[in-house]
Amino acid sequence: GEVSLAHHGVLFLDELPEYSRQSMEVLRQPLEDGTVTISRVFGTYSYPCSVMLVGAMNPCPCGYFGHPTRRCICGSQKVELYLNRVSGPILDRLDLHVDVPPVKFDELSEIQKGELSANIRQRVNAAREIQNARFSGTQISCNAKIIPQKLQEFCRTTPAAQKAISSVFDKLGLSARGYDRILKVARTIADLDGGGVIDAKHIFEAVQYRNLDRKYWNK
Repeated sequence: GEVSLAHHGVLFLDELPEYSRQSMEVLRQPLEDGTVTISRVFGTYSYPCSVMLVGAMNPCPCGYFGHPTRRCICGSQKVELYLNRVSGPILDRLDLHVDVPPVKFDELSEIQKGELSANIRQRVNAAREIQNARFSGTQISCNAKIIPQKLQEFCRTTPAAQKAISSVFDKLGLSARGYDRILKVARTIADLDGGGVIDAKHIFEAVQYRNLDRKYWNK
């Protein structure tokens, strides 16, 4: 019931591979449709579940697979079994796959401050205003909700961007769903950049947010 309780909110699943495979696979259709349907002998019930799903996991049980300085003690078979608890179809339904490397001491101790949250919020709000104007008069609320039939209308690309995504599609062996999601993420990156037509640089940045499965699952 948590997926429906999180409707229009965030559903955070920590230690993602520790959930049962069956529990995660059940999420596949609700993530696509925004509705969870329960069928029983006495009837069928549907509940809304339009959520932002966030998952976190280690690359292996000990946490050091792929670590730049620490040695993983799990062994290749144990790592493979651990990673395979998260299926390809589930990964395909996640817009962003972000690898978070360990923080170095120099980065922890430096006194230089990063960008202020207030400035980031200002950019995000400006991007949302662009989307509000774009989808005015439609049932679409944001880029993530663009239906496949409307992708060409709302995700216009330059010739360079079209060439880039064609190259990426073949090289990475993307599914149709993966293609759609890269295009939507690129649309958002372009909105943060001012809301113009999607260019090659927006495509390549979107691809960088979707390569975690190639880093770990293809080993």
